[in-house]
Amino acid sequence: MPKIVFVEPDGTEKEFEVADGLSVLEAAHKNGIDLEGACEGSLACSTCHVVVDGDWFDKLEEPSEDEEDMLDLAFGLTETSRLGCQIIMNDELDGLRVMLPSATRNMMVDK
Repeated sequence: MPKIVFVEPDGTEKEFEVADGLSVLEAAHKNGIDLEGACEGSLACSTCHVVVDGDWFDKLEEPSEDEEDMLDLAFGLTETSRLGCQIIMNDELDGLRVMLPSATRNMMVDK
């Protein structure tokens, strides 16, 4: 099973083994990591925004146009930002490091 490392906004690192085929969002929820995912992974919000460690970013599949559109709404967007619901864990991503932003922008409640 691949491992994922979540880096909290305060720098605390939490590493977990996760099943192949789980999204980063699902892995976060299964392990008690505070990653919102307001749309439950349906690619309709940006609340599961994560910042992928630069060493890992190029190993991910390219984001879809829909993901890029949602990322435009994310708080604290960076060059290595992705939506956690769109990163699917597999053995090639064993050791993936993602940083959790200090805030999210939920358009459903932030109006």
